[in-house]
Amino acid sequence: MAKEVNSSVQNSREKAEFMEEMDFASMLEESFKETDNEVTVDGVIVEIRGDVALIDVGKKSEGRLYTSEITDRDGNLTYKVGDAIKVVVTGYRNEKPIVSHKKALKKEKVKAFIDSFKEDEDTVFDVKVTGKNRGGLIAENGDGVEFFLPRSQIAARDPQSLLNKSIKVSVLKVDKESESIVVSHKKPLEDERKRRKDIIQELIDKNEIVEGVVRKITTYGMFVDVGGVDGLVHYSEISYKGPVNPGAIYQEGDKVLVKVINYDRDKKHLSLSIKAAQSDPWQEIEDQLEVKDVIQVIVSNIEPYGAFVDLGNDVEGFLHISEVSWDKNIKHPKDYISEGQQIDVEVIEIDLKGRRLRVSLKNVLPKPFEEFTKNHKVGDVVSGAITTLTNFGAFVRIGGIEGLLHNEDSSWDRSAKCKEVFKEGDEVKVKIIKIDSETEKISLSLKELQESPIQRYAQEHNSGDIVKGKILEIKDFGLFIELGSDVDALIRKEDFGDLNPDELKIGDEIEAAIAFIDEKKNRIRLSVRRLSKLKEREALNEINKDDKMTLGDIIKDQLR
Repeated sequence: MAKEVNSSVQNSREKAEFMEEMDFASMLEESFKETDNEVTVDGVIVEIRGDVALIDVGKKSEGRLYTSEITDRDGNLTYKVGDAIKVVVTGYRNEKPIVSHKKALKKEKVKAFIDSFKEDEDTVFDVKVTGKNRGGLIAENGDGVEFFLPRSQIAARDPQSLLNKSIKVSVLKVDKESESIVVSHKKPLEDERKRRKDIIQELIDKNEIVEGVVRKITTYGMFVDVGGVDGLVHYSEISYKGPVNPGAIYQEGDKVLVKVINYDRDKKHLSLSIKAAQSDPWQEIEDQLEVKDVIQVIVSNIEPYGAFVDLGNDVEGFLHISEVSWDKNIKHPKDYISEGQQIDVEVIEIDLKGRRLRVSLKNVLPKPFEEFTKNHKVGDVVSGAITTLTNFGAFVRIGGIEGLLHNEDSSWDRSAKCKEVFKEGDEVKVKIIKIDSETEKISLSLKELQESPIQRYAQEHNSGDIVKGKILEIKDFGLFIELGSDVDALIRKEDFGDLNPDELKIGDEIEAAIAFIDEKKNRIRLSVRRLSKLKEREALNEINKDDKMTLGDIIKDQLR
C-alpha cells in the first residue's frame, strides 16, 4: 500500500514538472516570436517634424521615430537630418513602419552580451526588473542589457512584487538568432541552498576548526561567515569566562577561529563556538593549580559584592567582598582595589564541575590581630575610633583590628549604655584588659582609666570603720549592701554574726564593720561578726576605765 502511495506521489510530481516545462517552452517560444520582426537596420534621418523623425529604412515608406529617443537631458537633439542611425522596426501603423533607436541600442548590447557569454560559466549577477509581458518579466543589468525572466523561473508568489526591484539571476538560455537571453531567478537561490547545504555538511563531517569572518555583531552574539555560510556565535560561546559582550572584544571584519557545535536542519540555524576552537583552560587549572596556591591576577571587574579577577588564560576567579580585606566593616571593594590592578591572591576553592574559582586577597596580607599582639599587651592604654554601637557595648577600631568596649566597662555607672553616651566616629582612649588569642578578640575598658567610686570611698573610710547600708541583693552566699552612690559591699554568710537570714529583706538597714577595701579589684567586704567583736572590746575598755565600778555591779546592771 505504501509503495502505491509513493508511486502516485512520484507520478504527480513528474506530471507537474512536465507541465511546468511545457508552459515554460510555450512562453519562451512566444517571447521569441515577439522579437522576430525586431531586426536592427541602418537608417538615415531624412526629415524631422516636431516630435517625429522620418527614417529611411529601405522600405516603401519612411519609418517614424519619436524624437524623445534622440533627445538629451537638456532637450537638445543628438542627431540631425542626414545622419545615419541604427533602428529597429517594431511594427506598422497605416502600413508605415514604426522604428526605435533605443531598442536598437539595447539589441546591440544584448548581442554583445551573447557574443561574450560562455555556457560553461554559471555566473550569478544582479538585474533590475523593469517590466512584464504575458510570459513573465523583463529585466536589465547595469549595462542596459535586457533579459527575459519566465514566470516559471520566478522565486516569488507574486511576480509583480519584483517590479522595480533588484534581484540575482543566472543565464538559463541564450538564442543568438533571436538575440534573446532567458534568465532564472530560482536557479541562483537553489544553487545557493545546495552550496550552503554542502558547506555545512562538510563542516559537520570534518568537525574541524575553521577560520571565519565576523559579519554582524548583536547584543546576543555575532554572525560569522565560514566559507560563504553565516553561523551564530552566541555570547556564551565566545569565552570560557562566561557570557561576554562581543562588541567589546570584536569588530565586523575580524577573523576568528570557530568550530561547529550544532545545526538545526528544520530552522537551518548553524551554531558556532569560538571557545570550542580553543583548548579548555579549566584543564590547565586541574593540572596545575591547587587550593592554597598564591597566584598573580588582574582585577577585571568590580561589583558591590566582590570583584572578578583574570588569571590570564581565559579563566576568571571570584574575589568576594569578605575576602578583600581583614576589615570587617568594608563597604565596597573599590575602596581597596581598582580595575586593571595587578594583585596577588590565594586560591581558596576550585570547583571544576561548576567551573568556579574563588580567591582571597586578605589571606596574603598581614593578619591585623597578629600585628596587634606583636605591639600591644594587656594593660596598654590606646586610642581608637568607635565604629559600631550595639545594645551590649561599642566596637572600637585600633589600627587594623576592633576591640569590644562592653557597657559594664565603659563607666562606673552601672546603668550607663555606650549607645546613649557615644556616637560612631567618636575618638576614645581605652585600656586593654584582655587579649584572647584563640578567638582573636580584644576586650577594652574605659572606666579603668577613671577614678572608681570605691577609690573615692576609700579616701574617707578605712578597714575597721563601722558603717551602715541597705540590703541591695540577697544571695545564698551572702548579702550585697549599698553604702552609697555606685558603692556596693558584700557580707559573706560566715560574717553574718547574729543576723537571721530568714528575717532579712531587701531595703533593710544593716550595720557592719569594714573587713577590707581592695581598690585594685574594686571590692569592699563587710562583717557583722566583726562588728560584734568590736563592740565587746569597746565595752571592756569602758570597764577598765571606770575603777569605781566592780564586776558585780556590771553583772547586776546587765540583769536588770
